[in-house]
Amino acid sequence: MAAVPESRVLTYSVFKWSSFSSTYLPENILTDKPNDQSSRWSSESNYPPQFLILKLERPAIVQSITFGKYEKTHVCNLKKFKVFGGMSEENMTELLSSGLKNDYNKETFTLKHKIDEQIFNFSIWFIELHGIEEPDVVQPCLNWYSKYREQEAIRLCLKHFRQHNYTEAFESLQKKTRIGDFDACEELIDKAVRDGLFNQYISQQEYKPRWSQIIPKCNKGDNDDNRPGMRGGHQMVIDVQTETVYLFGGWDGTQDLANFWAYSVSENQWNCISRDTEKENGPSARSCHKMCIDSVRRQIYTLGRYLDSSVRNSKSLKSDFYRYDIEHNSWSLLSEDTSADGGPKLVFDHQMCMDSEKHMIYTFGGRILTCNGSVEDSRSSEPQFSGLYAFHCASATWRLLREDSCNAGPRTSSHASRNRCLYVFGGQRSKTYLNDFFSYDVDGDHVEIISDGTKKDSGMVPMTGFTQRATIDPELNEIHVLSGLSKDKDKREENVRNSFWIYDIARNNWSCVYKNDQAVKENPSKALQEEEPCPRFAHQLVYDEMHKVHYLFGGNPGKSCSPKMRLDDFWSLKLCRPSKEYLLRHCRYLIRKYRFEEKAQSEPLSALKYLQNDLSLTVDHTDPDETKEFQLLPTALFKSSSDFIPLGFSDVDQTYAQRTQLFDTLVNFFPDSMTPPKGNLVDLITL
Repeated sequence: MAAVPESRVLTYSVFKWSSFSSTYLPENILTDKPNDQSSRWSSESNYPPQFLILKLERPAIVQSITFGKYEKTHVCNLKKFKVFGGMSEENMTELLSSGLKNDYNKETFTLKHKIDEQIFNFSIWFIELHGIEEPDVVQPCLNWYSKYREQEAIRLCLKHFRQHNYTEAFESLQKKTRIGDFDACEELIDKAVRDGLFNQYISQQEYKPRWSQIIPKCNKGDNDDNRPGMRGGHQMVIDVQTETVYLFGGWDGTQDLANFWAYSVSENQWNCISRDTEKENGPSARSCHKMCIDSVRRQIYTLGRYLDSSVRNSKSLKSDFYRYDIEHNSWSLLSEDTSADGGPKLVFDHQMCMDSEKHMIYTFGGRILTCNGSVEDSRSSEPQFSGLYAFHCASATWRLLREDSCNAGPRTSSHASRNRCLYVFGGQRSKTYLNDFFSYDVDGDHVEIISDGTKKDSGMVPMTGFTQRATIDPELNEIHVLSGLSKDKDKREENVRNSFWIYDIARNNWSCVYKNDQAVKENPSKALQEEEPCPRFAHQLVYDEMHKVHYLFGGNPGKSCSPKMRLDDFWSLKLCRPSKEYLLRHCRYLIRKYRFEEKAQSEPLSALKYLQNDLSLTVDHTDPDETKEFQLLPTALFKSSSDFIPLGFSDVDQTYAQRTQLFDTLVNFFPDSMTPPKGNLVDLITL
């Protein structure tokens, strides 16, 4: 096999494709002249969509595309585009969907090349394609493409013949498989589930949230002092190895707290580790601080706090930094003032996460506290925010990775160990609430904007807000966000609502799986639904990625009539998808239901026994719809054969149609590569 050559710049001709007609108008080839405003292709308008055709001189494997820009930011820079590729203009495949940043730097995008609302027009300044055009590499790919199209055409034909019951093929098949069809089908489904063939289907199903209120076990004589009281602005972390939730501090509506708790999931019980950590060489009472846990070394770190402006002075504004050793039940002061050690100043509502593998802590954003009466404090319209810092635990040293910018501020953030990126979403900057979203590559020191939070993204991402809580599942490659305080603080009680969103990192898309708000909670018809926590903000959420469970505690319900009110309820949240066991049972039910209906046409007595002894075992009697369907099945025993078979159909036609319907239902659970093509042969016929 020939070695794969390096990619090179490909030669192409340029055409403009007007969406008003199918004609192609020759254009000048785009050249890279960043200081020349006239060196560009420009649309007449931004609607309807228009396309630029780059026709290569010879077939090639196009691996990337580079866009040049004008030497300054420009109002016509391309904000959203799609790239399609193919062997002909009539049959193109989407290779990329993205947009350009409004700056002067060239941007290169990787194109898919393997199979396993603006008022302005828009401009393209320069395009460069990179790829491989050597015949030794390209020709085998062309041969594969031709063979692939032929195979897909054959599969479409087979699908068409099967669905429309061409008699000779059907009778030939019947002679070989008349006996044992359904038993073999069940065996096939059972093997498919064991081999993990249903995993793709499961991963594509929507989550259904299942909330459960946790009522901790109390020993005889216990009182309310044996569980955490009402609070908001507290912090929690979870040790997934021991299934233990740790909770520290918070604000009870009157004062900051310094108690420290541990909840054992297996024992369903809270244990107070310390009533006052300050008396045990630990942190003082505080709220709006942050904690992270190193589950490998079993250590908890805490940084930051909020102080009312009336008690701020130069001494109180030192940023202390503590570590708690779980094994030895002891606190250590790592720094009296992280700012003096090269770390962040005293901040609140920042975010902090742990990379146990590299023994690093990352802290981002947060509002910097300033002395009461200072020049900085008087400029209320220009508060200070912290940047992105890294703390190396072994050497106890800080490093500034990013200064504060216009995109910084209090945030939710999570660290994904799979691709070693920090993900930062939403927050508040001054009086502006944000829902922009970006990632930071820890090893490459690179920031990528996933979503800029503009109106074009509204409805597809969580709403703007404050005190969002985020968790991450590195195994599933998902980020979970539970929203917090909404945008309008003046109408806080009307706008306290929670929604739960999931971001699929690989697919780059958000999905909302849960919503609730005060208006819905006050609706009497809601009473019949399952229990769920009331809307709140300043709550705390942690996630056990091993057991796939979230834990929620406390928060502020935002009641204007009770401004000091805080919550002390404790909840678990499971995001449920169909399990392998459920799908196996459901498929068996479908197979046996069709088998019963076939028997009912010719062997009513045998069908009745089958219904009682075999089919009933596969019914989910907790599902009202399935139970009702099962209860109606015996009516098939009292129908005549003419009731089953439509006019013009033979009994063979009817049997074949039923089995085809069963087949089409079952194949939906298999991977796309093992199922018939999605299209239909008749759709290829045009007038």
